[in-house]
Amino acid sequence: MARNSYELGVGVSEDHLALADAVAGFVERTITSEVVRAAVESTDAGKVLPYWDALVAQDLLSLHIAEDLGGQGAGLLTLAVALEPLGRGLHTGPFVPTVLAGAVLAAAHGTGAEDKSALARLTGLADGSRTGAVALTSNLTGTLTDGTVTVSGTADGVLGAMSADVVIAPVTVAGEQRWVVFENIDLTISAQDGIDVLRGSARLQADSVEVTADRVLDVSAARVRSVAAVVLGAEAVGVMSWCVSTASEYAKTRVQFGRPIGQFQGVKHKCAQMGIALEKARAVLWDAAFALDRDDETADYAAAVAALIIPDAAVQVAQECIQVHGGIGFTWEHDAHLSYRRALALRAQLGARDERAEAVAGYALSGLALSSELELPAEAEQIRATVRAELAEIAAIDDEDDQLVALGDGGWNLPHLPRPYGRSAAPLEQVVIAQEIKTSGIQMPQLLMGTWAVGAIVPHGDDRQKQELVVPTLRGELVWCQLFSEPGAGSDLASLTTKATKVDGGWRVSGQKIWTTVAQFSDWAMLIARTSPDKPKHEGITYFVLDMSSPGITVRPLREMTGSALFNEVFLDDVFIPDENVVGAVDEGWHVARTTLAGERVALSQKMEAYATDTDLLRFAIGRDLSPVARYRLGELMAESRAVDVISSRVVLKQLSGIDVSTTSSVGKLLGMALGQAISEYVVAELGVAGVVSVPGERSDHAMEQLIAGRATTIYGGTTEVQLNVIGERMLGLPRDAAVNG
Repeated sequence: MARNSYELGVGVSEDHLALADAVAGFVERTITSEVVRAAVESTDAGKVLPYWDALVAQDLLSLHIAEDLGGQGAGLLTLAVALEPLGRGLHTGPFVPTVLAGAVLAAAHGTGAEDKSALARLTGLADGSRTGAVALTSNLTGTLTDGTVTVSGTADGVLGAMSADVVIAPVTVAGEQRWVVFENIDLTISAQDGIDVLRGSARLQADSVEVTADRVLDVSAARVRSVAAVVLGAEAVGVMSWCVSTASEYAKTRVQFGRPIGQFQGVKHKCAQMGIALEKARAVLWDAAFALDRDDETADYAAAVAALIIPDAAVQVAQECIQVHGGIGFTWEHDAHLSYRRALALRAQLGARDERAEAVAGYALSGLALSSELELPAEAEQIRATVRAELAEIAAIDDEDDQLVALGDGGWNLPHLPRPYGRSAAPLEQVVIAQEIKTSGIQMPQLLMGTWAVGAIVPHGDDRQKQELVVPTLRGELVWCQLFSEPGAGSDLASLTTKATKVDGGWRVSGQKIWTTVAQFSDWAMLIARTSPDKPKHEGITYFVLDMSSPGITVRPLREMTGSALFNEVFLDDVFIPDENVVGAVDEGWHVARTTLAGERVALSQKMEAYATDTDLLRFAIGRDLSPVARYRLGELMAESRAVDVISSRVVLKQLSGIDVSTTSSVGKLLGMALGQAISEYVVAELGVAGVVSVPGERSDHAMEQLIAGRATTIYGGTTEVQLNVIGERMLGLPRDAAVNG
């Protein structure tokens, strides 16, 4: 898999991506289709394959084990990165069960382990001389007598147990769950038929097995589940990655009714949703692994989020892969069913969905909060010292208007712009500035649509436009609106019909615009109009700035579902615009408009405090008597919220590394806006009558307002359907819609 398929995430470095490429190369060379198919037909319950020695030689088994315990000390995040390409290749054999066993032992003993038998077990698992397996659930019970635990009972569906030398399983002792290390000779291990035909599972049976104290691990059930969520989740992400790329490639090449099926929006959107699920799963996986490596106090919470999101997403994506392939995907010969089987088996290992959702809900309702702080490079602190000192001077200004002038003239409002309008700030400096402004408590001006006006005029406008329009906008003195959308065009701006005709000294413009935010309060507008109707759709468009006090402009507010009128329709009747108000070149306005729209997409990918967020959700839920169903849904919403936060962090990290963020931002917008709607709907539904009628003492009015207002979030700035097209075409390379090509 190419490096660009991974990209940077929380805690992920270029070295990690190089490792992923190396493992992908090994998988491509070694775990061939012939090898996988031979494993499918094999009767060897242990599934120990010929390439085991070659895999051991890759030195991956000890990646995550601390150096003091005989490993490489690279951590679970590094292991997770390496496991994804192995998951793509449908790796069989004992590798995943063995690294899981090693991770549990390492979590139990830590870097200060002195028990020689524990170290010996870890060493054997790390160098490939021994193999392991972990039972995540069991019916094993134990009786403690004179420091020895006598264990009896069974455990079913233990991955890799048939070939394991060491098996770790939970045993209930005096009502408490303890994790015990067994040698395979202690147990009766019998193969079980399973849905995953590539990797064997087995039943363990213990008949009065005596276990000494050194084989009872000092590790919590929550930490074992966390480690399993990362290790098995990483393999599941690999399965998803294979399904997404395989389905997308098929959609590009399979022709139906004279067109590639990926050109049909039903298929394109299905593939895009698969890609979104992969982005989300990968983000929460890396987040959990990073937290566990740092032993954060919230590490088990982060891992619970991964455990809730990844397994079901993997199953769904595998199902959709079969669906995209149609009949061929349902055949034994196609590998799609092998990925589906693997995803189902991994999901079962991590437990029932209601249990996983309850774990997330429990952490959230306890008041525990997951941090979204980015780990920045050392040079950030040098930048921070300078920024903090300059902002302190602005914070000391008493007059509010003078403070706004200082912010605007200092380039603080849009620091990425070139000086003097911004600070020519590179991505790292922008992050530091945002952090320090928040810390300083300075109230920044709400530029609203002015942000996008400035973003277009600075790179494309002339000096007069910059001085007369950009400077006062940055000082908070001008209000802008955007005259782009039209009743018959919607998101398809290239189909606009507003016409600008050249006259002496300028242009006469006539047409109608709609969904124009704050037009009734605006001083200036960004306007695009067709100046050469004989040219192709994306050509012949010119970008203007329009004084909203010009004769011939009629603004008619549109009352929304909320009862307010934020949007407007604007009628332009032979409005004169002087030549000096053309931004960029005549007939090249599409290029200028794309600059503005690109800025809008990124801005809307973040959570918006005006709509419902996890803060609203927890404010509503904490202290309230929630039913099991309500707790289940709350767990789902909190997990989704964490995914949005981590994806937003990925956007920043990609920007810091110079990686294009357009598709990741589209993913963030889709998930973030849908999350806000879902939180509002949850609160209103849980309130019952108080969710639809104002009731004293309840959050009725706030909940109703957020619910109704939030319906717009998946429409403006690019509807969900448009965003799915963008993701399908740009992230997955699917063909553009026929109408666009036409």
